[in-house]
Amino acid sequence: MPKRTRFTTWRPLATAATAALVATLLTPAAADAAPRESRPVHSYDNAIREAVWVDTGLDGDRDGKADRVAVDIVRPREPARQGRKVPVIMDASPYYSCCGRGNESQKKTYDANGDVNQMPLYYDNYFVPRGYAFVGVDLAGTNRSDGCVDVGGRSDIQSAKAVVDWLNGRAKAYTTRTGTTRAKAAWTNGKTGMIGKSWDGTIANGVAATGVEGLKTIVPISAISSWYDYYFQQGAPLYDSGPEWLSDYVNSPDARAKCAAVQRKLVDGAPRTGDWTPLWTERDYERAARKVKASVFLVHGMQDLNVRMKHVGQWWDALAKNGVERKIWLSQTGHVDPFDFRRATWVETLHRWFDHELKGYDNGIDREPMADIERAPDRWTTSKSWPPSGTRAATLRPDRGAQAGVGTLGLHRGHGTATFTDDPKLSETDWAAQIDKPTPEKAGFVTRPLTRDLRLSGSSEVTVTATPSTPTAHLSAVLVDIGPATIRDYADAGEGITTLTDRTCWGASTAGDSSCFKETKAKTAGVDYTIVSRGWADLGNHASDLTGGPLTPGKRYTITLDLAATDHVVPKGHRLALIVAGTDKGLIDPPADRPELTVDLSRTSARVPFVGGAAAFTRATTGAASATPDATPLDGVRDPRTAHRVPEGSQ
Repeated sequence: MPKRTRFTTWRPLATAATAALVATLLTPAAADAAPRESRPVHSYDNAIREAVWVDTGLDGDRDGKADRVAVDIVRPREPARQGRKVPVIMDASPYYSCCGRGNESQKKTYDANGDVNQMPLYYDNYFVPRGYAFVGVDLAGTNRSDGCVDVGGRSDIQSAKAVVDWLNGRAKAYTTRTGTTRAKAAWTNGKTGMIGKSWDGTIANGVAATGVEGLKTIVPISAISSWYDYYFQQGAPLYDSGPEWLSDYVNSPDARAKCAAVQRKLVDGAPRTGDWTPLWTERDYERAARKVKASVFLVHGMQDLNVRMKHVGQWWDALAKNGVERKIWLSQTGHVDPFDFRRATWVETLHRWFDHELKGYDNGIDREPMADIERAPDRWTTSKSWPPSGTRAATLRPDRGAQAGVGTLGLHRGHGTATFTDDPKLSETDWAAQIDKPTPEKAGFVTRPLTRDLRLSGSSEVTVTATPSTPTAHLSAVLVDIGPATIRDYADAGEGITTLTDRTCWGASTAGDSSCFKETKAKTAGVDYTIVSRGWADLGNHASDLTGGPLTPGKRYTITLDLAATDHVVPKGHRLALIVAGTDKGLIDPPADRPELTVDLSRTSARVPFVGGAAAFTRATTGAASATPDATPLDGVRDPRTAHRVPEGSQ
């Protein structure tokens, strides 16, 4: 893995030295007066609410005019009167009109003047009284904006980047959608932080990857880092449609009438073969991580089966390689906002983060642990760095076991073969439930019961050498913790939360915009096993992640599957399992054929990042008595729900 930079390196040395010199010259009373927290001293009810339309410089809808995106602003009135400038928190979204934001699917509403009345979510209610402006941007092609949605491409990203440029005096904006009266952002100092869940957080990633000046921090929640990996993994299709469906889903009626050419480009540029095309290169933010100047506070659910954890691992590693300052929260939920799984701590932490990054307050958040990880429902631990220092990959090898069809997993090279037949009616939960029983649709391998806890942290990979019986074949590889636990029920409709009727309030309210939201609690399930990490591939992509081809039945192929990042402790007494199978129902689409695959165990392995490396694995598996397999099926969460096709911001 790339070497991690230290999280505590925040300010240039010259800046730090200057701050230290000033501190020595201040009296104790003056030093104590330095602000550490922004306070709600401004009126939310009397805040300025206005709209501008920012020129993106593009003409996506081909109407002969540059597209303008609608920007709704809520900002405190008092600083403007006093000639003081404020920083900006921005959420750029396609969902403000079509679908809604947050757990309660809030949409923008407007007063008779066309100024925003209700701004979804609590960001404006909470932060505007504390001296921030909040800006809600309608992506091109949505709500009150011109242009076309292009699903993470140039139009999407420019929709938000142009606003950052306008906030810093580098772009034009107008007071109406079609007028010529210019609007200036003289009220802001240009320091901008972007936040958002799912598609919104994805836009934050993409704008940060342009290196735009003035974007100081981003807070991507459940966000995409490469759109190819939203639709495919190593050639295997994760959904039965491409980005053109998603674009049509969120485009405004006006955009649908004008954007046929963009829709055709999305169809032609994203073939269902799973081959990499220039369309995917344009939408791959990881490759441009070297341009990121903003700090990153990343939040994701480790059981998110919509925007899957692969997006976290590759983005985080790329940011680390390029020295980006970063912080991370990993929950046990699926596609859920931290406001709905750890509300009070989240609001406090986000407040301190923005105070530090946008107002420059020395509140100590930069000296706190880099990672917060949910170990069990509502039980959190921290790590000074992530993955922790001392994490190293160990190569685990599957082998035949004492019972035919039930293999072992250890450090020594395996022997012989294991055979399974793809059954597209079954999923990872079916395989794991029968881990101690030979079944025809999987090859399963299990360690001895552990004599001590064993922590996985980071991204794994599984190399499989297999001989298919047909010209097409898909592979799945799954790591499983075998043992009883209480976990968040991520397969439930709430993806790990239950929404209650009581409300709590976070900030000030007006008649048209309440700061009060329904409370939630953890939705839990008692299970006999927990899926830890997953990965998929089309065996036809054995020679390249970028392109695939037909297989020759009877010929042996080797491919390495990337497994999603995770952070999981396999407790003492539990076992760690590796499952290799075909179609993972609900998570990938099946191949054209129904192949039988014969796995060469001597050429198959898993590289798994353990805290303590191979030595930790050895200590945890030494001296353990072999478990007698029990043919009784194990209980887990229900089957994965039919795969999402929309990276929505609401549950």
